[in-house]
Amino acid sequence: MTVKLSRRTKAIAAVAGAASIALLASGCSPSSDSGSGDGPIELSVATFNDFGYTDELLQEYMDENPNVKVVQNKAATSNDARANYFQKLGKKGLADVEAIEVDWLPEVMKYSDLLAEVPAGTADRWLDWKVDAATDADGRLIGYGTDIGPEGVCYRSDLFAAAGLPTDREEVAALLEGDWNKYFEVGAQYTAATGKAWFDSAGSTYQGMINQVEAAYEDPDSGDITATENADVEDIYNAVLDASATQSAHLGQWSDDWFAGVGNGAYATMLCPGWMLGVISGNAEDVTGWDVANVFPSGGGNWGGSYLTVPANGAHVEEAQKLADWLTAPEQQIKAFVNAGTFPSQNDAYTDEALTGFVNEYFNNAPVGQIFTDRAKAVSVAPFKGEYYFQINDAMQKALTRVEDGTQDKQASWDQWVSEVEAIG
Repeated sequence: MTVKLSRRTKAIAAVAGAASIALLASGCSPSSDSGSGDGPIELSVATFNDFGYTDELLQEYMDENPNVKVVQNKAATSNDARANYFQKLGKKGLADVEAIEVDWLPEVMKYSDLLAEVPAGTADRWLDWKVDAATDADGRLIGYGTDIGPEGVCYRSDLFAAAGLPTDREEVAALLEGDWNKYFEVGAQYTAATGKAWFDSAGSTYQGMINQVEAAYEDPDSGDITATENADVEDIYNAVLDASATQSAHLGQWSDDWFAGVGNGAYATMLCPGWMLGVISGNAEDVTGWDVANVFPSGGGNWGGSYLTVPANGAHVEEAQKLADWLTAPEQQIKAFVNAGTFPSQNDAYTDEALTGFVNEYFNNAPVGQIFTDRAKAVSVAPFKGEYYFQINDAMQKALTRVEDGTQDKQASWDQWVSEVEAIG
């Protein structure tokens, strides 16, 4: 399966151009003259999904550094990228610059000595919690922060209209203001009026809910697995599956049917971190009803976010560090947001009008720059993700899927998940 990239509308191009002019006027970082000492070199950048690193953006770096050729290798999914990363880390075959997801960090940190340290004096660029998550026990920052995933709610205004619900994004935000019970209550109204699904899947909705729990699966002090004893986890599991029975389209996220559902109206809402904007617009190009509301159940939430890392045994470590530094500067990350909705993790970006003033034409001219800036400020919890987080959460996603596809009932699937978690570690 291949994820389509977000389309770049005339408005996006215009804003990107305006942003470039403004940034040049304010003074961009000088050219590093990368590669000038030893002749031309090629630097590879490995990403997944859509980081917003378009050919045009990478060409800017090559124009500033004429002896460097930058080649981007894009994996179809983050799981593919993850498997490749850990198979080759410390060996040969990785790119000069490798992207990683935040959920990989606990495992990455076990091998942090195999990654080049981010040069001193750069850490102030990013949000504190973004830096803390990528700093190892020896105090070495090993990841260049790219995006974070502050969440709003994306919705189909045309489907809302058919259900007799408000369609204006400010009215929708007011309608959904409250906790998860409120979100599911409105969902019940929608399904009663239309007979159609309110949200895409139990798995994706669960993820938005569990990301608001400070320590869902492991004890931050001891590292012990506490997932099966955490009442919050079981409560969220039950709540989302109770709602799923009547409100979910039962379309596993990233499946072919899920991608089709983005365009065919299979569901009316989806939890929406900034990076989801490009996924929606890229897979429903002719749909005019998608919009985004400045609201999220129970306050705020962050879903995802990534880093760039530089393998320490690469052929061009110093030049790779310069490229990673350039790609994660506020100027470039704002352009990446314009390209793909990947919301910046850089402090200086949040006061830049190129970000806060950005309007997305596809989402009915939603002021997404300001919306996701507000959503970022609403995030109050940075969940602890220990060594086993990825395994436990992956097992939970499979447990939810078993219920949605009818393989098991809710209790049987929970019991299997408990058994699987008890076997971990």
